[in-house]
Amino acid sequence: MSAKLSERAQLLRRIIRSHKRWDAIFGLLGLLAMSLAILTLVALFAQMVIDGAPRLSLDFFTSFPSRRAGQAGILSAWVGSFLVMLVTALFAIPVGIASAVYLEEYARKNWFTDIIEINISNLAGVPSIVYGLLALGLFVYTFGLGQSILSAGLTLGLLILPIVIVTTREALRSIPQVIREGAYACGATKWQVVSDHLLPYGTPGILTGVIIGLSRAIGETAPIITIGALTFIAFLPPVPFQGEPVAGLFDWLFSPFTVMPIQIFNWTSRPNPEFQLNAAAASLVLVVLTLGMNALAIWLRYRLRKNIKW
Repeated sequence: MSAKLSERAQLLRRIIRSHKRWDAIFGLLGLLAMSLAILTLVALFAQMVIDGAPRLSLDFFTSFPSRRAGQAGILSAWVGSFLVMLVTALFAIPVGIASAVYLEEYARKNWFTDIIEINISNLAGVPSIVYGLLALGLFVYTFGLGQSILSAGLTLGLLILPIVIVTTREALRSIPQVIREGAYACGATKWQVVSDHLLPYGTPGILTGVIIGLSRAIGETAPIITIGALTFIAFLPPVPFQGEPVAGLFDWLFSPFTVMPIQIFNWTSRPNPEFQLNAAAASLVLVVLTLGMNALAIWLRYRLRKNIKW
């Protein structure tokens, strides 16, 4: 009996040693793969900095695109990106947060809400070109908004809407149930619980999701090309209450536009090597802006969570 137990113990030790060996091998392979990816990313970023940094100047940010590479700038591109992101935020943030609050706090748990939740989760993984085709048929042709800043902002708003909804719901779920019960015990209504307790406590997670969604949208190219963004534009949208004739308050919403990724795509397609340097400089600006938005999300989450006292 003791011999059989000894054999089983030895067999078990051999199995454990074999599994530990395979775990070490897979860990080493994972480390090598991660190191290769990081080194590739660092090399590409370093090359982009080397090529693009000399082109960064005040004139580069204040000049329109030009057929002469040395005189070309990104004025219309960064202004267009800013306005499109403004429309995207004004659409996606309130709609996304309101939808998440309804689904998490008000909607009854039944087959209908289950279908909605499944569709929201699936929409987060839909390719961006599909949103572009949807927007082309819905906003550009059906609603007659044309190839405008408004169409682009609504398109990107639809793109990041699932991200905002999912992150907001997760932020609400992370709030302890005792917060709700304590508010109800003090006589608070449903809306008072949501507005005075859940949303303030969930703000760090909500802001993180919103900023990450916007940082994804600012680099999208496919849906913007689909709805007809211009590859070359040498004018800015009309400023409200200025110009001749005087522009209206919302005329800029229906103006033609371009954005940073489109400008980069236009320059990279040129055979002139000097335009490649312009593309590297614009890419550097876009990467720094995206990293800055993600860093802002991390900082806001840290600061706001630090100030929250359960």
